[in-house]
Parts: sequence; structure tokens; C-alpha cells
Amino acid sequence: MPDPERPTGRSRLWDALRRPSRSQVVVAILLAIVGFAAVVQIQATEDSSSYAGLREQDLIDVLAGLSGTTQRTQAEIDRLTSARSELRSEAGQRSTAVDQAQQEVDSLNVLAGVVPVTGPGIRVTITEQTGRVTVSSMLDVIQELRSNSAEAIQVNGQVRAVAQTSFEDGVGGLVIDGTLVESPYVIDVIGVANTLASAMRLPVGPLKQLRDDGAVVEVTELASLDIDAVRRLVQPEFATPDP
Repeated sequence: MPDPERPTGRSRLWDALRRPSRSQVVVAILLAIVGFAAVVQIQATEDSSSYAGLREQDLIDVLAGLSGTTQRTQAEIDRLTSARSELRSEAGQRSTAVDQAQQEVDSLNVLAGVVPVTGPGIRVTITEQTGRVTVSSMLDVIQELRSNSAEAIQVNGQVRAVAQTSFEDGVGGLVIDGTLVESPYVIDVIGVANTLASAMRLPVGPLKQLRDDGAVVEVTELASLDIDAVRRLVQPEFATPDP
């Protein structure tokens, strides 16, 4: 039987590279660490040697240049920080102005009666019994409610009463802004409920007039009520806002 073929030096090297032993791996790692340390040391030596040949005045000039660069950098940081603060302040002021303008627009829309509203208030129910409610009595009711800070007024769920609302006598009822409404007159009012209710329950004023007309009045305080009737927004024909 022939002797097994003995591995050559090249084959042993190839086997070692393909399947390194644990000791070989450790040696490789140590060699890599030593090589990295040598490179770092050489770079540090080169950096040190670059300043080693400088005169004292040259070193002072280099240090002054570095110091000036630091100061300029800090000044730029301060400038940018200040600019950022100013921009934030201006943005905040613009946002506040926009919010205030929007609040004013919303308030004017409510007072003009061009948007639906929801809130606390009262419901005044006026029922004719022995006579008819007069235009004068209804106007006094609306005016009394406005005088006590009513923010929105609706009659019979059909008409939104505002400062420009017209009242006329009609067949079988009252004509409010061109719409005929009949008894019982249900007036929904948004505002401070107890203040409005107290104004309507006073023994003199609108309550007395309504009773003299032969009507029965009921006042109910509500935590929340909806006013859905709105007025059509009339565009001005001649007037234009100033720029």
C-alpha cells in the first residue's frame, strides 16, 4: 500500500488561511492593534514636528489665529440665535394678531346673524289668549333682551332678529323681516341665562305689556340651545373697505 502523500508547504499555508486556528486569530488581532497604534503615533509625531520648527512668535500668531476663529464662530452663533429669537417673536405677534382678527370676525358674524350659534340662554314662549300681541310689545321684548346682552335671538325657529330686523302687523300674526310668524311666539335667546330670565320676569316692562295684550308668557332657562336661523349677508353696492 503506498504511503499517503505528505502535504507541501504551500498546501499547509492554504489550509491555515482557510481554517485559521484560534491562536492564529489572536495573533492577527494583536498585529492589527499594533499596526493601528503605530500609524497613530506616526501621525502625532508628524503633527508635533510641524510645530516644532516654528519660532515663538510664529506659535503666538497661530494661537491668535485660532483664538480669532473661535471668537468669530461664537459671534456668528450669537447673531443666529438673536435672529432666531426675533423671528419667533415676530411669528408669535403675527399669530396673535391673526387670532384677534379672527375673533373679531366671528363676533361680528354672530351679531350680524349670518352664522348658526349654540350656547346657554333662555326660551321665551308667548301665547296669545284673549288678544293679539302688538308690534310695539314684540319690539319691547327684543329690545329688553338686547339691553341685557343677548348675543343671538331667533323667533319661531324661522327668523334671526338683529339690529336691522323689521316688525310689522300681519294677517294672523306678525311679519318679521318679511316672514309671517304666528302665536305661540317662541323666542330663543343666547346669553347669560339668569340675567335674561330676570329681565323678562320683571313685573313691569315687556311682561306687563304682553299681559295687557292678553298673552301668557313662559320663560325657561336652558343650559344649551341651538339657533340655526341665519340672515342672508347683503353685499354693499357702493361702499368699499379702505385699504
